[in-house]
Amino acid sequence: MSRSVFITGGSRGIGLAVARSFAAAGDRVAVTSRSGEAEEGLLGLKADVTEPEQVEQALAEAEAAHGTVEVVVANAGITLDTPMLRMTENQFEEVLRTNLTGVFTTVRTAVRSMLPARKGRIILVSSALGFLGSPGQTNYAATKAGLLGLARSLVWELGDRNITVNLVAPGIIDTDMTKPLSAARMDGLMRTTPLGRLGTADEVAAAVRFLASEEAGYITGAVLPVGGGIGMGH
Repeated sequence: MSRSVFITGGSRGIGLAVARSFAAAGDRVAVTSRSGEAEEGLLGLKADVTEPEQVEQALAEAEAAHGTVEVVVANAGITLDTPMLRMTENQFEEVLRTNLTGVFTTVRTAVRSMLPARKGRIILVSSALGFLGSPGQTNYAATKAGLLGLARSLVWELGDRNITVNLVAPGIIDTDMTKPLSAARMDGLMRTTPLGRLGTADEVAAAVRFLASEEAGYITGAVLPVGGGIGMGH
């Protein structure tokens, strides 16, 4: 059955792979980005997740086109890497506004539609590095770890409305975000990844699709790692 799906940060990388996966299954998919661009078959909407009114406008446009949103994938995220002693308050807060506050804004907006429908799937895109920590990424890791507390609190608030909230925690995925990593840093990450390779955005998308499925209806508050074994057990 076709559903209305809303994905933030859906113009490239993991977000685009997730959008393509839902669209291929016949769902009606809207994706947000700061540019508003989207490939054919997806509804592209311009929205900066750090601006609540833009998120609200984008969701209204998605629902006007596709009906009440049933699946939300909060994927938009940025990195501004630098060692903590050189990191400015602005560098920390900009990542926080996008990766954590932006997710809060996205979910809060979408839940207003899900509550009367008494059903919904919310998937937050975290990171294995949020639980492992990562040098030069105190801002990024803090936000990705913070998503767990956000999700599990929402589980208590939304469970009686048949709305599930889960995290996917990708490891080292072959996207534009990992391309700037130095060879030495990548070698170190691969040594701590038992499968010894980069993951693909499609592999993350498959995990997201599962958590959004009917079969996953009794799964909520979970962290699903997609990281080749990096950080297993966290």
